[in-house]
Order: sequence, then structure tokens, then C-alpha cells
Amino acid sequence: MSKAFVKESDEDDDEFEQAPALPPGSNNYMTRSGWAALKAELDLLLKTERPALVQVVSWAASNGDRSENGDYIYGKKRLREMDRRIRFLIKRLESATVVDPAQQENTDQVFFGATVTIADSAGSAEETYQIVGVDEADASAGRISWISPLARALLKAREGDSVRFQSPAGPREIEIVEIRYA
Repeated sequence: MSKAFVKESDEDDDEFEQAPALPPGSNNYMTRSGWAALKAELDLLLKTERPALVQVVSWAASNGDRSENGDYIYGKKRLREMDRRIRFLIKRLESATVVDPAQQENTDQVFFGATVTIADSAGSAEETYQIVGVDEADASAGRISWISPLARALLKAREGDSVRFQSPAGPREIEIVEIRYA
């Protein structure tokens, strides 16, 4: 059936989910746990959720008139969204460079995968962050992307160093209290 006769649109079918942009020419670094989380999501979509949704859409299609069939219309839309997410996950996993922080040899400096405890120069409470890949970042859980301004300022610094960086609230100076690799 021609798209002219249905309210469906495939304008966004070929667009991939917008992930945080990586610097040009850089790798898509990821920790082992981050890679495993994306792989688990992909497996869940491919082996459980997509087959169940295909079954619902197939059932809805067998009910007759598809133009006013809510289960069919919503199911097809959800299927397109799910397929888009699957394509995105496959591309991200294929382009990933998995880094194991426990294998870091130079543990006195901050590199990808480090867990860093910092203190503000104003004497505020200490904060701890782990430097992770862009797909794993969750600032509320203490995981920051290696391309974030704070992580970029911390990279290659050592315990006791003071670093300056431009935060959204303005320039900040922080001191590195501890560096750990787990």
C-alpha cells in the first residue's frame, strides 16, 4: 500500500538516535561494564521484546481494517522505534574500544576509567567521579564522560594537583584528592 493512503511516515526511520558527539577522529571508548550493559540491552530487544511486539502487530493486522486499528498503528510505530534503537546499539558496539581500568599501568595519573575524588578550592565537600565512555555517562551516579570539561581537565593530572576548568557555572578550580582504578 502506498504511504499516501496511510498516516504513517518514515521521515525518521533512517535517523539514528543522537548520541553525544565524539571528537573528530577519536575512538568510542567504553568500560567492560558499559559494553556489557549495551550488549544486554541489544540482546533483550532482539530476543524478547521485538519478537513479542512482532506477534502483537501480526495479530492486530489479522483483525482486518488497519486504518483504524490502534494496536496495529501503535505497534508498527513502536517497531520502527525499536529497530532504530537496535541499529544504534549495533553501530555503537561495533565501534567501541573496550578499556579495562584494572589493566592501567600508570595508576598515579588520571586516565580513562579512573575513579577520582576531588575537592573544590572553596573547601566544599569532596565529590567522586569515574571517567567513562559517552554511552555510560550518568552524572547523578558519579560517572562522567571522558569528553566532558571536568574529565578533560582531570586527564593526566596526579593526586595533589589543582586543575582549572570551565564549568557551566563559570571557571572552577579543584584539587585531586585520590585516584583509584578498579
